[in-house]
Amino acid sequence: MKNTLKYILITGIVCFSQACTDDFEKINTPPTSVTTIDPGLILSKVQKDAAFSEGYEYPNNQYGSWIQHWAGGVLISSSRYIEQSDNSAWESHYTLIRNISQIRTEILKGQESDPAGRTKLAIARIVEISVWQRLTDLFGDVPYSQTALGSADVNTKPVFDTQESVYKSLITDLDAATAQLTAGDVSYGNADFYYKGDVAKWKKYANSLKLRLGMRIRYADPALAQKTVTEAMGQPLLAANSDDATVPTYNNATNANVHPVLNHFLAGSPDLKYLADAFVTKLVGSADPRLPRIAQPSVNSVKAGAPAYKGIGVALTDEILKTIIKDDYSTASTLTFFNRDYSPAIPCIAMSFADVSFYKAEAALEGWGATEADAEKFYQDGVKAALAQAPYNITVIPAGFEKELSFTGLTKAQKLEKIGTQKWIQLFGRSYEAFIEWRRMGYPVLKAGPFAGSTNGTIPRRTIYSSREALLNEDNYREAVGRLSNGDSYISKVWWDKK
Repeated sequence: MKNTLKYILITGIVCFSQACTDDFEKINTPPTSVTTIDPGLILSKVQKDAAFSEGYEYPNNQYGSWIQHWAGGVLISSSRYIEQSDNSAWESHYTLIRNISQIRTEILKGQESDPAGRTKLAIARIVEISVWQRLTDLFGDVPYSQTALGSADVNTKPVFDTQESVYKSLITDLDAATAQLTAGDVSYGNADFYYKGDVAKWKKYANSLKLRLGMRIRYADPALAQKTVTEAMGQPLLAANSDDATVPTYNNATNANVHPVLNHFLAGSPDLKYLADAFVTKLVGSADPRLPRIAQPSVNSVKAGAPAYKGIGVALTDEILKTIIKDDYSTASTLTFFNRDYSPAIPCIAMSFADVSFYKAEAALEGWGATEADAEKFYQDGVKAALAQAPYNITVIPAGFEKELSFTGLTKAQKLEKIGTQKWIQLFGRSYEAFIEWRRMGYPVLKAGPFAGSTNGTIPRRTIYSSREALLNEDNYREAVGRLSNGDSYISKVWWDKK
């Protein structure tokens, strides 16, 4: 009897154990837990964070100060050319890349030919390429080929690929992703901030991104640049402001969801609300109709009954800063940006028709995909599109500004300077892109501030690598630094920076 009872008990335990094992995952999965990730949520997050990061006070007021949109100050030492590792820009870009790459390496992997995943994968890859471009444009050589391969292939010490090889790979991968966009496939819908899954508009965006890739390398690899630009110019590009890739903002929401320039007023530092002298002087001197919508007349000029605009110098010495009376200078317009009642809220731009028009004008001057005679029209399209963007909404060109639209009597260099200068104005609030394009084109000509910093009075040309990368990936970091002309410093130039 005892043996029989023992046998029954053992049998029961074994059977129960097997049942538990068979249903273990089901039993131990809470009914409300998330077991799969919606790729649309990742796309939305990356689109939003990538666009908003261009205008955030830190680290981007260092870039905004370097290209003299913002005055900067002592609060961010790098705005005075004092070198420091930029962990924030490095880590934020790799976070964006890790997140968006999950769509191709895990969530939708294997669905490259399936209408349920094909176009979603293509869109995610196009967004990823845009982030990679910005990362390498800021730093130069970066870990690329051995990163973002999926959770099963994590490499904690990846090699730094040369910027030249990264660019060639991005152009090839962009062509492949663009070819994968297919009308009628399953869409991201409203999770896609840019285009709500509209494939026709995504093709325009992808072609425009290819145009940007090609133009960026025009001085480093003219042959590849010409080929890439000419191919892009032969395809549909962003053709109106309604094609702009933007992310909405919400004035009555938390600081994280308002336009980055507005956020300067809500949570920013006083020193970083003031506009730079070169920027304000250009707007005033050209009778730019955007001036009163960008800048606020100085407090003291308004009190004196003669409202006037004046910017602060950049990278000032302590002695000069001690003499500064802030009320004598202009901040960004509180009426335009610091206005929670502004309706609609100012969208955050990732890429615009104005961007594309200026690239087309520059390409036309070289005869790449258009003739030199087309350059003025493309340039005018860019200026008019920039004026019409929110929050300026200017659709009629005032008489005093018409001269800015003309190429008459100008040399090729002078035409390029006009294109570069108007692009510089248009990119206000997009500090990454403004810094990148100013370095590439060299316009407008800017004079460094008097504080010599770590650059001996030279405006920075790149961003210093992350200190964590230097510590944790030392051998590969040192190899990359060895390829830089002046080491891991602000004055080294990235591969394409030849002007």
